[in-house]
Amino acid sequence: MRKWGEASPRNFAGHRDKRIQENRMDINKGLPAIQSHKDLHVWIIENLKMVPVPERAYGNFFEEHCYIVLHVPQSLKATQRVSNDLHYWVGKQAGADAQGAAETFVQHLQEALHDAPVQHREAQEHESDCFRSYFRPGIIYRKGGLACGLKHVETDMYNIQRLLHIQGRKHVSATEVELSWNSFNEGDIFLLDLGKVMIQWNGPKTSIAEKARGLALTCSLQDRERGGRAQIGVVDDEVEATDLMQIMEAVLGCRVGNLHTAMPDKSINQLQKANVRLYHVYEKGKDLVVQELATSPLTQDLLQEEDCYILDQGGFKIYVWQGRTSSLQEKKAAFTRALGFIQAKGYPAHTNVEVVNDGAESAAFKQLFRTWSNEQRRNNPRGMGKGIQVKPDVGKLRSQPELAAQLRMVDDGSGKVEMWCIQDSCRQPMDPKHHGQLCADSCYLVLYAYQNMGRVQYMLYLWQGPQASAHEIKALNCNAEELDLMYHGALVQEHVTMGSEPPHFLAILKGQLVVFQGDTGHNEKGQPASTTRLFQVQGTDSYNTRTMEVPARASALNSSDIFLLVTPDICYLWFGKGCSGDQREMARMVVTVISRKNEETVLEGQEPPHFWEALGGRAPYPSNKRLPEDVSSFQPRLFECSSQTGHVVLMEVMFFSQEDLDKYDIMLLDTWQEIFLWLGQAASEWKKEAVAWGREYLKTHPAGRSPATPIVLVKQGHEPPTFTGWFLSWDPYKWTNNQSYEEVVEGSLGATSAVSEITAEVKNFQLSRWPSHGRASPLALQALKGSQDSSKSELELGPKAGSSNSSSTSTRTTASTSTRTSASSSTSTTTSSSTSTYHSSPRSMVSGNLPREQLMHQAAEDLPDGVDPAHKEFYLSDSDFQDIFGKSKEEFYSMAKWKQQQEKKQLGFF
Repeated sequence: MRKWGEASPRNFAGHRDKRIQENRMDINKGLPAIQSHKDLHVWIIENLKMVPVPERAYGNFFEEHCYIVLHVPQSLKATQRVSNDLHYWVGKQAGADAQGAAETFVQHLQEALHDAPVQHREAQEHESDCFRSYFRPGIIYRKGGLACGLKHVETDMYNIQRLLHIQGRKHVSATEVELSWNSFNEGDIFLLDLGKVMIQWNGPKTSIAEKARGLALTCSLQDRERGGRAQIGVVDDEVEATDLMQIMEAVLGCRVGNLHTAMPDKSINQLQKANVRLYHVYEKGKDLVVQELATSPLTQDLLQEEDCYILDQGGFKIYVWQGRTSSLQEKKAAFTRALGFIQAKGYPAHTNVEVVNDGAESAAFKQLFRTWSNEQRRNNPRGMGKGIQVKPDVGKLRSQPELAAQLRMVDDGSGKVEMWCIQDSCRQPMDPKHHGQLCADSCYLVLYAYQNMGRVQYMLYLWQGPQASAHEIKALNCNAEELDLMYHGALVQEHVTMGSEPPHFLAILKGQLVVFQGDTGHNEKGQPASTTRLFQVQGTDSYNTRTMEVPARASALNSSDIFLLVTPDICYLWFGKGCSGDQREMARMVVTVISRKNEETVLEGQEPPHFWEALGGRAPYPSNKRLPEDVSSFQPRLFECSSQTGHVVLMEVMFFSQEDLDKYDIMLLDTWQEIFLWLGQAASEWKKEAVAWGREYLKTHPAGRSPATPIVLVKQGHEPPTFTGWFLSWDPYKWTNNQSYEEVVEGSLGATSAVSEITAEVKNFQLSRWPSHGRASPLALQALKGSQDSSKSELELGPKAGSSNSSSTSTRTTASTSTRTSASSSTSTTTSSSTSTYHSSPRSMVSGNLPREQLMHQAAEDLPDGVDPAHKEFYLSDSDFQDIFGKSKEEFYSMAKWKQQQEKKQLGFF
């Protein structure tokens, strides 16, 4: 038990002075209007007021300010139901007044939204994965503040010189750093932004994945801040990119010495996140008491609705849980208490804080508990994990992938089945008559072929008995790899442990899975051996029935189930009092698999003496009706996987979609009942590591997950409906013509003409020589500035139609927007060759005002000549554009690129 301070919790909240408290009291409680149709709202705290940030500036954060971000998901399917989230973000240089105002505004918003949102405190460069997921392709930290006269984004501003340090894997950030070679290192990406020209310099130790994500952010800046009219250059090799290096050295001077080594990654691994402690927080007199209650695995019943609790996840994140009947004063003090707890524990000041309300918990909070029932919290929204009580309609599986995902069945199990037993490290084919008859000390491969969307797909189940040796398990994996090579990598591999078989595995065996302890009980002539054996039958249909051999003694019986007692002379079919008619029907099917002897039905309580003699005499056994299985209400969660010092590091992607799967990624999708590991095309060599990461994830999960949870290995382009059904939408042809990073950089445009143009531009700058020790001279920089200003009037927002120079410009554009997107969603497996390539947004070669019928839902080859297939919407007249999109072209092109793509897909312009 620990006591802090005296009197009210306010006493240890960073000891803010009275002046700050008075400012809080003076803040106008009038809140800005919240547009119900928008997912994301961002406000900056300026002069102690909430000022809305323009949508085109989302993702830009000035370090001298605080921001408030509200996210209300609008377009998620029921299986992805998530909480509303309210964040306040604190810049590194933000003053105490701004922080106090932000905290107060968050409290007012929380009250106005009836305590529905989850509240977050975010610190610059240490934001939560949830916060970072809003801003794609990345967050930009900007120096200074709006008080300096700066604006968030000016699309016609070319009088700029800055250097951005780009970091991150799935969640990218760019920080303004000193305009000097001293800021560079060999392991990161740097963007020299000169207004008209943007040069992305890739460190020699950066991966292709990092380069592609950096390019996606660079292209986003080009679109949002330059109206798509700046030129982009990429430096992968300084020796070959001589023209770009000439520009960089003109601005930065000659580099002296070697590049610095990149700072080591400080990401928190799963082992560190596994340490979870729950504390009860309450006031005792004038003291605030924080008492430790429990460590992981936690149970939901520890949380009482009249109290407040702090949950400490290894110092990585602090949660504050507020009971529905806790006092208003306690709720207002949530952040204050969390910050006091952080200070008392000696944790960094930037430690993330999340405040959740009873009944509106986040998915991340729920999954810190062994089980979570929304019914227990008197709130049962539709969501993943809700038990399906009626018999599933398997006929709809092919047309409804979301149903396939929830039922965990790719089809009804009527496809082609092949089975092998692993013996002496080799595959031994099994007679179809014995499919489903498995031994607990062996391993098996089950290959299933089925039709999906007009093509054959495959599932390969790797079934592992609990008594199998390490040698047999290794042989199982080796044989699975051989089969995968035979099928050219098309097999979806699911690792299955006895007793945790998924419904589809049971379905393809027609509900006749029987697991024997030892041999299968048949002699060489196929007749049952002379032994006494007891089998427990559980299940009501072919999708959930399994039969397991148990010790042949009376204590193994259970009134809720059916048992088969096989003796040398007779087979007893024992019906417990609690079994149903469906259970009896399935048991009668299984009898023929286990025994061909005379069958005798026995009802519980009416057993003949020989029955008990065969079991070694009577003994107590469970006779109460089995309670329904506790089905937890957990949402699916998607993570990017990487490794650090031998341990897996996961970065969560919130509100995920197919766009979040890149060809160089290893992604983990946790649906609670199964773990999917998705391998991008360029990451296929990581198969063994990926399965090991999945097992480590289960082993280190704070909720104490079962290590027998099935692990499914999925490769890009071979996704089963049990995987795709968890996504809001899925395009099976998305990766058909996907370009690699090298293709985007090298083949997207006429590089030769671009190089010539940039070279001429450099000469026009008339850059003077610089001293060997330093930067470009003031005269050189002034000449560069003047050249940028002179072209300002020629540049505008969005693709321009009918311009006099559109023809020449088209020869040096990047590929369309879809090409840019591919830069962030695909790369090849090898390092890019040295190149210096330049990008600018596409311009059309025909005038606008084309009829909508010629543009909507038209393939590229059916479009009128000169229409850019990636910008079909631009060729609409202004009135048609407004009618179809509900906004002007200027408003549309000011939106984030991924939102543009989403609307274009929905309206037939993609």
